[in-house]
Amino acid sequence: MKSTKGLKKVLQLCSLLVLTTIFSVPVLKAQNGSDTYKVSSAIEKKVIDWRRDFHEHPELSNREFRTAEKVAEHLRSLGLDVTEGIAITGVKAVLKGSQPEPVVALRADMDALPVVERTDVPFASKVVTEYNGEQTGVMHACGHDAHTAMLMGVAEILAGMKDDLKGTVVFIFQPAEEGAPKGEEGGAELMIKEGVLENPKVEVIFGQHMRSNLEAGKIVYKPGPMMAGVSDFKIEVLGKGSHGSQPWSSVDPIATAAQIVNSIQTIVSRNINLTMNPAVVTVGAIKGGNRSNIIPETVEMLGTIRVFSDSDQQLIHQRLTEIAENVAEANGAKAIVHVPYSAKYPVTFNNEALTTQMLPTLERSAGKENVMEIKAITGAEDFSFFAQKVPGLYFFIGGMPKGQDPATAAPHHTADFYLDESSFVTGVNAMVNLVLDYTSQHASTSSR
Repeated sequence: MKSTKGLKKVLQLCSLLVLTTIFSVPVLKAQNGSDTYKVSSAIEKKVIDWRRDFHEHPELSNREFRTAEKVAEHLRSLGLDVTEGIAITGVKAVLKGSQPEPVVALRADMDALPVVERTDVPFASKVVTEYNGEQTGVMHACGHDAHTAMLMGVAEILAGMKDDLKGTVVFIFQPAEEGAPKGEEGGAELMIKEGVLENPKVEVIFGQHMRSNLEAGKIVYKPGPMMAGVSDFKIEVLGKGSHGSQPWSSVDPIATAAQIVNSIQTIVSRNINLTMNPAVVTVGAIKGGNRSNIIPETVEMLGTIRVFSDSDQQLIHQRLTEIAENVAEANGAKAIVHVPYSAKYPVTFNNEALTTQMLPTLERSAGKENVMEIKAITGAEDFSFFAQKVPGLYFFIGGMPKGQDPATAAPHHTADFYLDESSFVTGVNAMVNLVLDYTSQHASTSSR
């Protein structure tokens, strides 16, 4: 009996050694007895190479055809069950482990932005396309290229652990996180409508996002409402045109629009209880007229609203409409308010129980000293639609070179946006460990 037990132990050690050698997976024993995965240099190189390729060939929302094809090709090569064309260009892949449940989803977004790149990296985008009727550059100025590459790496790692995986993993590669083009549906909302969380039925979902002003190697999170709900608006101001030298003959939509911009700032300062939740109302574009001495007939304004509660969103929509219409009427003009105009995302809400449960996993993945809770931020994410349907956990990965002053880091959605490639391993480690820990903790008792 002793020799049999000894042989069994030797075989177990050999199996672990073979797994570690094949996948270059140093396995560290955590305080709670679970294993912590650390990404290999081979996977890290693949993730960087994929990301550079996507960065050099960016595609706008609902147009991610090349990206989706490369993602699907890689997932098929891993032996996963792959479905393409969800929400136009979305990709879903299913990895079945040794047990069917629990079912964990991991999500990455794939789309780029209409931004002309100004970085000097050798893989900088030179892509030019048409957006809203105008020629523009296209750039991954928000890190979605890295998100896609990291999840491809996670899929490869977990596929290699298939026989030891106590559950099922659904990989969701999502188009149009930045919003579908006007007149089109897209993004997480459309993927859900087309059944991406069903067959198999997803139990929880995890997502992550690079952050250009957070030092590489760090992770930040927040239980509850983490990112704002967003809706955009369009205000059309209809006046009466005239020669610029005779403004008394006009109903000036430019002067009216200026008054509307100033007046709607009182929504936040006078109507929102800022001791409870912050809110933002921003006009980001004004278009009207084409010559210095012509008062135009119309002005168009575009803007965004950020909130952390449904009631605040409803209040701002109401007040925006009331102010715009009444200011215009007082000037003899007319305002037509479209709110929401083309997009409306709910608050990105981290399930508090899930966040508490998985926090030790994040801390082991990056080091406890590198994981911090933050205040809610006014950026928005359509991951929020997934987190409305099933418990979700969404967090940020630092992408800023170590030692850099965050104040000097180029913001997201700008031409100089930059990510330190050494940061990608943090995201891969975190996602792999979240899957391994959650599935181990929630494996079907009937199969244990």
